[in-house]
Amino acid sequence: MMKSSLSLLCIGFVSAASLFSVSNSWAEEAPTFLAERGKLLLSEDFSGGDGWTRPKGKWEAAGGVLRGDEKPEDKHGAVSRHKIELKDAVIQVGVRLDGCKTATLSINDSKGHLCRLLIRPTGFTVQKDDHDHAGPDKAVVFQTVETPVGAGVWHTFSLEMVGNELLGSMDGKHIGFGAHDAIRTPKADLGLTVSGQGASFKALRIWEATKNPGWEATKSKLPAPESPAAVGRKKGV
Repeated sequence: MMKSSLSLLCIGFVSAASLFSVSNSWAEEAPTFLAERGKLLLSEDFSGGDGWTRPKGKWEAAGGVLRGDEKPEDKHGAVSRHKIELKDAVIQVGVRLDGCKTATLSINDSKGHLCRLLIRPTGFTVQKDDHDHAGPDKAVVFQTVETPVGAGVWHTFSLEMVGNELLGSMDGKHIGFGAHDAIRTPKADLGLTVSGQGASFKALRIWEATKNPGWEATKSKLPAPESPAAVGRKKGV
């Protein structure tokens, strides 16, 4: 039921320069907030393409960089997916927008879309996805973070998943987070997607994760989450 789903929703955002200090340049291992890294599960530098399926779009790998462009005839964003079984995890990737409308780091479970970090030139969104588009389940936006991403600049994006909580960050400074019971679902694959022309990805890393013991203290310093009712009023629903 939507009511019960909304009761699980917790959203928040911080431009965390006052809490954490990290350069905007590419970080080999960016700060984490919700999670602590464990065993490295995947280290992908896009040199061979093994393990990936690319059913939509045009994808080219060169010099450790994977570029994706939407093909108009597909009438669908470019998609590159890699099967990997995950539960609690930290996913980190370098992203450069090269003129696209959006790029995403999307997570599926065994039946369909689960959650994603959606990146646009004006910022990024952390959300639980509509699982099957058949109802009653619906997408739930945890937080849209407004911060310039810009074209032609590499940024470090991370997605942290522990228990029912999901956190996305850019360059260790900008954070969006939320919680929903669906996030506990075992994950089956991850995807990189591009809407428009085009976006580039590099140095994708995935680690097992455990909850950061300092997360609750960190969260207490962030702006208080808005209630689902307040979110609905902003959207006019």
